[in-house]
Amino acid sequence: MRKFMIFIAIIAVYLIHVHYVVANGPFIPLGRLAFVKLANPDMYPGHPHSKVLAEYAKKYGSKCALVVHYCGGSNYRHYMEGDVLIIQLAYIEKNKPYTTTINWSEVWREGIYGIPDNEWEYKADGKVFKNLDDALSYVEELAKRNGQKGPIPLVYHGTVREGNVIINQGCGFPLYYYLLRKEYGPLVAYYYVIKGILFPYFNLPYRDFEIRNAPLLQFYYTNNMLNYE
Repeated sequence: MRKFMIFIAIIAVYLIHVHYVVANGPFIPLGRLAFVKLANPDMYPGHPHSKVLAEYAKKYGSKCALVVHYCGGSNYRHYMEGDVLIIQLAYIEKNKPYTTTINWSEVWREGIYGIPDNEWEYKADGKVFKNLDDALSYVEELAKRNGQKGPIPLVYHGTVREGNVIINQGCGFPLYYYLLRKEYGPLVAYYYVIKGILFPYFNLPYRDFEIRNAPLLQFYYTNNMLNYE
């Protein structure tokens, strides 16, 4: 019984620490936004996932939300979804070809030791930033100009182009983890990664539709059948 109470106390202290650190940080980590693309481009005013993200921001009384991606062909521009500013930020792997598969050895290595600072560049509004600090300064300036007060709700896009949408965390997940680890340290990052993986199962209104129809939607996307423009 004594050991159990000590264990409970340790968990309680850990959770208090986690919530205290995040409450005083720049982001409210929410987690995964979606499982699979419903329309292309990824995010634009009126897109179903964009509307969902704006609702998340309003729930937290925020005038902005930040969604992170793996860099593709988009400029990752910011835009207004109603009265909420949606800011997009993507990471660019400088020396690696794009792949939709998971390198599990890399996942474990980066989970334990973090992601090397010199492997990525970043894009927002068509601008390429050489380091994350410059990219985040740009994001913060956009938010400030829109009247943002307090931390910004943060999600990773989460869409998967091919393969299992449950196991593969999809677009933007490594940058989401990197941001949390950089801002809050690994112990807090691990907590919000797990919470973020579970987030859409309890909050995404399109959850069942996306999971059930994932192979078909992936086929539509890769065959240019989901294009909005």
